Amino acid sequence: MTSQAADGPDTVVASRRSKITPEREQEFFDAVLEQIRECGYDAVTMEGVAASTRCSKSTLYRQWKTKPQFVAAALRSARQVRFGGIDSGSLAEDLRQAARIAAQWGRKDTRLHQALGHAITQDPELQRALREALVEPEICALQEILQRGVDRGEIAADHPALPYVPAQMFGVMRARPVLEGEYADPDYLVRFVEAAVLPALGLS
Repeated sequence: MTSQAADGPDTVVASRRSKITPEREQEFFDAVLEQIRECGYDAVTMEGVAASTRCSKSTLYRQWKTKPQFVAAALRSARQVRFGGIDSGSLAEDLRQAARIAAQWGRKDTRLHQALGHAITQDPELQRALREALVEPEICALQEILQRGVDRGEIAADHPALPYVPAQMFGVMRARPVLEGEYADPDYLVRFVEAAVLPALGLS
């Protein structure tokens, strides 16, 4: 794929005048992320996204000069905090709920991580965008769940296992497809929490 369009005065003017609705922009973002999941990062092209969304290639290049810029913008558009509503009053139950929710979207996110693979090690902007969209919001939300458990007196603030819970939760989601050839579904992730996370925290 040609990763960068020619940049001249006409391109800059066109970019300034370009009008794309938020709905149309999201359609482009959804298309590129889905193609990455299905085909891998290297196989995705601006031309392919343009064809699938029935727009001109120049429209995409006017908005995002390179493929990495386009993909980074698409990743940031996918930012969500999926654990935000969890607060049952029990840390153990909150972690079970987090496991069920994580498993519902974990397959798509894991496929995206896998598909980006080598690209995120080579492009710092892609790596930052991936962390901002799919990693940091969930880690922060999970840390808030843990902090509420500390505030309620369910677990000591200096418990040595606390810092490792995000790595446990997200690590098993990424690792299971590699180790067992299957994604972590809700039942599997809840069993993991009950067998590994809760005992590490001294909870049941």
